[in-house]
Amino acid sequence: MKRERVRHILTTVPTGSEITVKGWVRTCRKVKDLLFVEINDGSDIESLQVVAETSLAGYSQLASLTTGASLAVSGTLMESPAAGQRVELHAKDVEVYGPADAASYPLQKKRHSFEFLREIAHLRPRTNTFGAVFRVRNCLAHAVHTFFQRREFLYVTTPIITANDCEGAGELFHVTTLDPLKGASDYSDDFFGKRASLTVSGQLEGELFATALDRIYTFGPTFRAENSNTSRHLAEFWMVEPEAAFSDINDNMDLAEDFLKFIITAVLDECPKDMAFFDKRIKPGLIGMLESILSSNFERMTYTNAVDLLIQSKENFEYPVKWGSDLKSEHERFLTEKKIGRPVILTDYPRTLKPFYMYCNDDNKTVRGMDVLVSGIGEIIGGSEREYRLDLLLDRMKELHLNEEEYGWYLDTRRFGTVPHSGFGLGFERAVQFVTGMENIRDVIPFARTPKNLKF
Repeated sequence: MKRERVRHILTTVPTGSEITVKGWVRTCRKVKDLLFVEINDGSDIESLQVVAETSLAGYSQLASLTTGASLAVSGTLMESPAAGQRVELHAKDVEVYGPADAASYPLQKKRHSFEFLREIAHLRPRTNTFGAVFRVRNCLAHAVHTFFQRREFLYVTTPIITANDCEGAGELFHVTTLDPLKGASDYSDDFFGKRASLTVSGQLEGELFATALDRIYTFGPTFRAENSNTSRHLAEFWMVEPEAAFSDINDNMDLAEDFLKFIITAVLDECPKDMAFFDKRIKPGLIGMLESILSSNFERMTYTNAVDLLIQSKENFEYPVKWGSDLKSEHERFLTEKKIGRPVILTDYPRTLKPFYMYCNDDNKTVRGMDVLVSGIGEIIGGSEREYRLDLLLDRMKELHLNEEEYGWYLDTRRFGTVPHSGFGLGFERAVQFVTGMENIRDVIPFARTPKNLKF
């Protein structure tokens, strides 16, 4: 018999079909002479009901199974008399692959806290919530590639191991083969012969390719040694970073808005059951909020105007606001949720708040940086028009005491055929967190890397 996945069985496989389904037991209950087994293979948030009669060969073995056991069931797909389900499978043959001891299996049929499930992250994908999270994550990843491929952006894989600190914050994980206990004084004997670290961004390398191939995007892991245990930070996370030549800050804002709307649309269209689950169980009103984003134009304002609005609001913020201070999540969420009521793109930040590579405005105080702010999260995209004027870029690097020789390869893109260009970065986990309504970023990545936490 042909094996079918639960997702297709529940929606498209016609009744009367002889099929096989393989998966894991969610529940098993006996009613008179019938056994009802709920099976799920991870393809759908709903399970398939299997009906077995006492005359079935292997009935006693099937009846002994508990939550978590794996098996294959072959039989006839029949119309279900029960409300809320289209079909059920009437079993003719059963093969058990692996039982799950009820006394020790930690995922019983009850609600578990997310804190508890983080302790057993190797099993949590079997739950309804995390099955839905990772199906949505998969949909988002596919949408990322689809969006940029349709716009003729080339996918470039930038290095994980790098010699530069793109953001200049120094929060780097160093990569070395030297034994620190032996007290090496320099890196001449190290594997690369110089200091190396895990990348915090693929942007600088992405610029190299954009200034040769017009438009590119990267999508890969990044690492930041930021000693933060908040619900918004990870040490290892994924970034989507497009870069386009002959593009200014306005082009960049247009691209970011179109991109965010595209991936939201993909999730609502392709994961309706999972999104309905999140809307009901995790964040009521989620779908309505996402749909309102699709129908709205993002508000665009300068950092200076935003600071004025925040000061005039008379809100009792935990962190006071003044021009030149970095905006916190509470400020960003106030703008999107209370003041404007839709996503906001802030531009023209004080240059002291931003990295060296951002285009400096004529006022010599602000740069053409941009942040896309959304409700519930705050900043979800950050980007800028890049400083393509060599003399001003060199001045900025000197101001920040960056070694010009170490960035010689980067400066060559300004020495030879420089062009205006721009790009942005989307923290992929924050995007998953945003569209699912999950509160903690640790719950939207398969294996969270945070301070003092490295289980796998």
